Amino acid sequence: MDLNSLFGVKDKIVLITGGSRGIGLMIATGFVANGAKVYISSRNKDACDKVAKKLSDKGPGKAFSIPADIQNLSEVKRLAGEIEKREGKLHVLINNAGTNWGAPFDSYPDEAFEKVINLNVKRIFSLTQACLPLLEKAASSKDPARVINIGSVDGIYTPFLETYAYPTSKAALHHLTRVMAGHLSNRQITFNNIAPGPYESKMMAKTLNDYGEIIRSNVPLGRIGAPEDIAGTAIYLSSKAGAFTNGATISVDGGSLVKPSSSKL
Repeated sequence: MDLNSLFGVKDKIVLITGGSRGIGLMIATGFVANGAKVYISSRNKDACDKVAKKLSDKGPGKAFSIPADIQNLSEVKRLAGEIEKREGKLHVLINNAGTNWGAPFDSYPDEAFEKVINLNVKRIFSLTQACLPLLEKAASSKDPARVINIGSVDGIYTPFLETYAYPTSKAALHHLTRVMAGHLSNRQITFNNIAPGPYESKMMAKTLNDYGEIIRSNVPLGRIGAPEDIAGTAIYLSSKAGAFTNGATISVDGGSLVKPSSSKL
């Protein structure tokens, strides 16, 4: 039960959506640094290509770029097809791509609500469905394939900003993950959520700029998340150490969910 064997992800084939920036990039960096073969996907081809090269140059793992706009079902199917063509199997699928929209309740646009739900819930289902045969090919009883969905603490408690569709989508994703775990884990695949708190990312940039000190003060550990925090959790769930963790939602938030309500925003 040595550490490298227990937490190792060397040579695992990993697909990360939204992997060219923010939390996705943090996770991709951790996997490549530990010897995995990582496919990075996002809408921006230049960003994907640049990140893949940078991570591969650092090693010891390798990163590859497969740009795709997974708001569209045809792109979801193409992305899964590219993995099948290049690898024929997939050890770890990390559904990280997501979007947000903030607006007052009375003027919240219907098309914004639909866009958020489509990418944050529906397309995660679609991509998982498309990749399931590849995950099954990589799976075994001792080392199951893994699906890791990136949810949010906003899907567990009520955020202080008016982002109605986003917390709703993340709560739905948390439960969708549990439902998939209940019905599909007999195929030797685990399904888990990571629910991050505040991290440095493009999605969080304006919020941290406007409310950074307030947000930090509401995290019992007194800081926002670091890349190692989120990457370490994803690596744990993908390793032998996490092989029996299934249907879980792991909050990686510095304790913001457990801070006494009287001291919250």
